[in-house]
Amino acid sequence: MTKWVYTFGNGSAEGGSQMRALLGGKGANLAEMANLGLPVPPGFTITTEVCAYFYDHGQSYPPELKAEVDSALKRIEAIAGRSFGDAQRPLLVSVRSGSRASMPGMMDTVLNIGLNDATVEALAADAGDSRFAYDSYRRFIQMYSSIVLGVGHHYFEEIIEDFKEAKGLALDTDLSAADWQQVIAGFKAKIADVHGTAFPQAPQEQLWGAIGAVFGSWNNPRAKIYRQLHNIPESWGTAVNVQAMVFGNMGETSATGVAFTRNPSTGAKELYGEFLINAQGEDVVAGVRTPQNITEAARLAAGSSQPSMEKALPDVFRQFVAVADRLERHYRDIQDVEFTVERGKLWMLQTRTGKRTAKAALRSAVEMVREGLIGEREAVLRIEPGSLDQLLHPTIAPEAERDVIASGLPASPGAASGEIVFNADEAEQLRSAGRKVILVRVETSPEDIHGMHASEGILTTRGGMTSHAAVVARGMGKPCVSGVGALRIDSERGVLSAGPVTLRRGDILTIDGTTGKVMQGAIEMQQPELSGEFGIIMQWADTLRRMGVRANAETPADAEAARRFGAEGIGLCRTEHMFFDAGRIAAMREMILADDEKGRRAALAKLLPFQRSDFARLFEIMAGFPVTIRLLDPPLHEFLPHSAEEIAEVAAATGVTPEHLEHRAAELKEFNPMLGFRGCRLAIAFPEIAEMQARAIFEGAVEAKRNTGQAPAPEIMVPLVAIKSELDAVKAIIDRIAAAVARESGERIAYSVGTMIELPRAALKAGEIAETAEFFSFGTNDLTQTALGISRDDAGTFLGVYISKGLLERDPFATIDQQGVGELVEIAVERGRKARAGIKLGICGEHGGDPTSIGFFDKAGLDYVSCSPFRVPIARLAAAQAAIGGLSSGEGS
Repeated sequence: MTKWVYTFGNGSAEGGSQMRALLGGKGANLAEMANLGLPVPPGFTITTEVCAYFYDHGQSYPPELKAEVDSALKRIEAIAGRSFGDAQRPLLVSVRSGSRASMPGMMDTVLNIGLNDATVEALAADAGDSRFAYDSYRRFIQMYSSIVLGVGHHYFEEIIEDFKEAKGLALDTDLSAADWQQVIAGFKAKIADVHGTAFPQAPQEQLWGAIGAVFGSWNNPRAKIYRQLHNIPESWGTAVNVQAMVFGNMGETSATGVAFTRNPSTGAKELYGEFLINAQGEDVVAGVRTPQNITEAARLAAGSSQPSMEKALPDVFRQFVAVADRLERHYRDIQDVEFTVERGKLWMLQTRTGKRTAKAALRSAVEMVREGLIGEREAVLRIEPGSLDQLLHPTIAPEAERDVIASGLPASPGAASGEIVFNADEAEQLRSAGRKVILVRVETSPEDIHGMHASEGILTTRGGMTSHAAVVARGMGKPCVSGVGALRIDSERGVLSAGPVTLRRGDILTIDGTTGKVMQGAIEMQQPELSGEFGIIMQWADTLRRMGVRANAETPADAEAARRFGAEGIGLCRTEHMFFDAGRIAAMREMILADDEKGRRAALAKLLPFQRSDFARLFEIMAGFPVTIRLLDPPLHEFLPHSAEEIAEVAAATGVTPEHLEHRAAELKEFNPMLGFRGCRLAIAFPEIAEMQARAIFEGAVEAKRNTGQAPAPEIMVPLVAIKSELDAVKAIIDRIAAAVARESGERIAYSVGTMIELPRAALKAGEIAETAEFFSFGTNDLTQTALGISRDDAGTFLGVYISKGLLERDPFATIDQQGVGELVEIAVERGRKARAGIKLGICGEHGGDPTSIGFFDKAGLDYVSCSPFRVPIARLAAAQAAIGGLSSGEGS
């Protein structure tokens, strides 16, 4: 019989940390903390299997669930010495979500369940504080009505603001118990008016309403967007955690807070967090009050006048430090913990693996190896490859002039410039138009997630280092400055002011999430330097990985960046990119417009010195590493002008009439150029193009060898081969030119000829093609297009719909379709190696820099991946993690 509910508390639990899939991360860790004997309020977890049942059965529950919940509730009552709904000693509970993957703020939480007109009096008597009790009751009514009943939060804020204005009060804290009673009466009237029924007084009705709302929030819009951004499957579902309430707002000996066991921005081994005296948990992360520092050292560093927890609650602080240290040692990783202090008693509400910046992840992993907590393999596995993007982008140059207009908290490191926008929808619209924006808000909420994703960086005037904006920005790897109290925002008018400076929507702003500075205008940036812990992790990764990592590059700048990031050669040099330079495009157009072979050869002779010089420079930079050069691939019409103005200009420059140019462009126009006159088809129809390129490669190799003393290793790749005879024909041209250059120069260059596997037929006939090809490089961009029958340029109009409806889990152009395109790769690998045992196999499509795809390519047996230069470190790390996944467990794994 399926068990739907698992209990925890009082030093024991029915679950543990190994049950994340069933209990969710929060539930599993609450159970683990209870088993460790830590002070955890008693509670129970309704499993993720109930979530699956809920959605599979018209949002209903398993028949046995009610009895299991009632039984678990009685266990809480026994431990707490209180009864749910009792008018004398009422038990109050919270209902929270908990997926196996952390999704901060994306789903719903309801606190203080069990409060009603009778139990609020008991709470007041028990606490000796009527104001606290009625403040808790109004919070509950607001939260429950908004989340469960769908009554807008703004209704309640308006009632409070109107009441304060009528009474001449400035702050919520100025309201007395009697004031809150009047406000509550207003709340109830508004609920009855808007919702059509009275606010529920029965605790059981409240409880099941909250449970349904939390399960329902798994599919709210912000949760769906978050799952798409972080590749979290919808099928995982969420658990629901029901837990006895503890109160951090019962006076000056009560508090609530959040903390990390190490600094999540830098990785330094120091307790890092914030707390508030006499507050509930949502007050810390909501940004309504500015939190206080936990440690005295952090308070002094921040220049805060508010007392730290270390000074204000010294005994509790010592207990908390011991618990935090124990949790980090137990989990052997940075922990993100939530806690409440109720009348001097410490309660642990949550622990989870702390989200951190890439910089912090690297430092903490290396230091934990040195501390003996983990081994090198586990340190490599700890780093999310995609997070390295945070380290591979510009920061503000030290010498750059800065027009600083305000300062806030350095919530997420890195720097960004962009146009000011004041709402998430506008950020998304401008991003889709190719413009860079900075999202400026008083504070962010989970509804802003799409705009945060679209922005270069986030700036908020409220909130601390653990506010929603800070946590989400760090997870996204975006710069964020929070708590900039000196800024004034009028989003309706589109105005941002800081003292005498006034900026408007569309003005350029720069933020530095490492220092907390906000600057007017665009600021000069600098490229990152990769050293220290980054270098150590990369060294460990390089010793563990099986696959090589190359870069896609065709300019000296790209090639130098690739080497700087650790590339072991060039896996794709797209020669067509070399022809678009202003000094070369004229000769290229002259070749295309030529009426005969003689005219084409004359134009190609002008291009030869450019190509030779390009290749020589690439060979020199790669210093003996392999360089894979793809012969001309795109259709010729891409090089011709299109507008009337451009046609007239090019016609004058090339000495032909505009009409002749238009006629030639019309001749070359194709209905489906992706499948048209391109790739090896160009070399076969116009062999003089392949001859020029082959000569440039070999003469460039000779030049590089003479300049450096090192013989280059050119790999010449023929694109879009579908049948072996195509490759045979082009290879004959290459071999003939190689022999000619060897005779002319007296230098024989070792080279290899291979092809891109980018058509399904080529994958299926890889055995035949491998009889000629000495290497394969999978062009997974085109292989995905041709296998799925989807144009990458047009797919954006419907792929998002497919993903949102669950027809596809991911964009197949971002992460390889393993079941379809992946099987074609596996077939080609098997058949290619069967025909030629030593054939070299790589991949040079966009998937070469995607960590999930790299895992597949390692399993498929490829020899290397090739990706853009800035993704080379990501690929090195992902390749190591893929290799570790195939190794037997050992130290730290």
